[in-house]
Amino acid sequence: MKDTTKTGRAILAVALIIGLLGDLLLRSTPWGLNVTIFNIAFVAGLVWLLRRYAPEQLTRQTYSLLGALIFFATMFSWRASHELLVADGFAIVGILGLLFLPRLGITARVAGVFQYGVAFFWAALNAAFAPAALLSVDIEWKATSTGGWSRHAIAAARGVAIAAPIVLIFGGLFMAADAAYSGWVQQVFNFPTFDFSHVVLFSVFSWLSAGYLRGILISAAPLAAAAAVVSPVPTAGPAESKVDRVTRESGEHPMTLGDRNVVEHINISDPPDAKAETRAAESVPFEAPTPDEKPKTTWQWAQIDNAVLPTVFTLGAVEIGVILGLINLLFLSFVIVQVPYLFGGMALVQNTPDFKLAEYARRGFGELVAVAGLVLPILLVSHWLIKGGNSFTHKLFRILAGVQIGLLFVIMASAVQRLVLLTGNLGYGLTTVRLYPLIFMVWLAIVFVWFGATVLRGARQHFAWGALWSAFLILGSTHVLNPDALIVKTNIALMREGRDFDAYYNSELSDDALPTLWDALPEMNDLDQTRITLGLARRYCEKRVETDFRGWNLSRDVATNTLGENPAFVEAVGGCDSKLIQYRHYGGD
Repeated sequence: MKDTTKTGRAILAVALIIGLLGDLLLRSTPWGLNVTIFNIAFVAGLVWLLRRYAPEQLTRQTYSLLGALIFFATMFSWRASHELLVADGFAIVGILGLLFLPRLGITARVAGVFQYGVAFFWAALNAAFAPAALLSVDIEWKATSTGGWSRHAIAAARGVAIAAPIVLIFGGLFMAADAAYSGWVQQVFNFPTFDFSHVVLFSVFSWLSAGYLRGILISAAPLAAAAAVVSPVPTAGPAESKVDRVTRESGEHPMTLGDRNVVEHINISDPPDAKAETRAAESVPFEAPTPDEKPKTTWQWAQIDNAVLPTVFTLGAVEIGVILGLINLLFLSFVIVQVPYLFGGMALVQNTPDFKLAEYARRGFGELVAVAGLVLPILLVSHWLIKGGNSFTHKLFRILAGVQIGLLFVIMASAVQRLVLLTGNLGYGLTTVRLYPLIFMVWLAIVFVWFGATVLRGARQHFAWGALWSAFLILGSTHVLNPDALIVKTNIALMREGRDFDAYYNSELSDDALPTLWDALPEMNDLDQTRITLGLARRYCEKRVETDFRGWNLSRDVATNTLGENPAFVEAVGGCDSKLIQYRHYGGD
């Protein structure tokens, strides 16, 4: 039995268990504890397979990524915000892709953004198509059926598979022919109606899991083979003696080559009639490649550079100076215009003729966030395209990129000011559309600082790993921040200062915000209280039927208990069957 058969059988067993758990757990919505349990089981199966068949892949980077995966899976049991749960899902899928980096011969902490993309693509490719190779090539089914019990079990399964459609056809005909027989069959085989979605979910989760695990453990990873460095120009070293050549070709020292002595073995490996040809070949001097000849090189996925591109696509000092210089001039022109507003604050905005706060804040915030997000890929690509060996170009890039990052921080400060004005005393309140871009900009600020500490100092290989973990840190901190509750607190604070309160929007936020909203209910006017009460009553009625542990979530559980302890408000609107509760656009006159 070949090694891949043992590994393949273990992968298949783990994949079938994961498929079963996927069907039993993840079919229940809304997701909560089931996602946490499923991911913990998946990680446990993956670690077990790696420890048994590929322990060299269990590095500190692998353990750290698996720990982050479990952390974001646990967030499904804590927070109920849809935006956070979507971000957690992307984080989990991204981590699964990064776990393929060792199979590609790449160390995760020094890989770049391009390598991250290759790893994700390779993981998706294996998850989709590798199970076919696992079932048809990796596992020798004859070897698995040599035992007595397994041979009989497989034979019995084949017999059942062949007989099942025949029995069903004849049974159906008999039931149609006689009502008494049909009643007897229905009474004997009184099974509940089978839901075919079980087969679909089980098959999908098993298939994808088998392909992913096969790619981690068995896949030859053709990209990893290209990681070996081939010297482009052979170096001339000391002449190799016949004894050394015998040792190299045979793998043994000449003194240990059985009963033949050294002279006999040399004569066998290099017979006398071939010595003249050997001397003629050795007399030909080594010819180095001419300057016009380019040595053959191989791709190194761990340290790929622009040498793979034609020279016309690389950038020199002139191109870098023109590209970054023009962008810097554009940024500077915008900053010059923004400086008075940046330091003048609300008073200058209000005193400017024909200038509306809504136009200043709403129109500018999203555009400035987009500018901040586009600068990073432009700088990364420009740095990667710089012609190698040109120190002046690298120095010029560092200067211009540093100036651009400095100007960008001013632009980001202008965007933050616009958000403060938009959500402040004279603004329009806080929403998810305004808060999450602000959080994204906080992450960008950290990334740009890290960009200066790594890329601009000649340590580009450390940039992607640090940027990744800074994203994990920001996302984890956002869970602690509880965005939906923060939005409600901010809007209630504005309401206390006399600003309008959007009861409908705030009541539609996730259960993360419900305790805060419920505590502030007595402070609202009658109309807002009615709108909030109807919205919370509808939510409570929907939660009452959720008794399955798979969908358990801490925020939803706290929200349900908060409302359940005050059932009077449900009775006030006529109970859970009231049409008012089912009416989504409530709150009219």
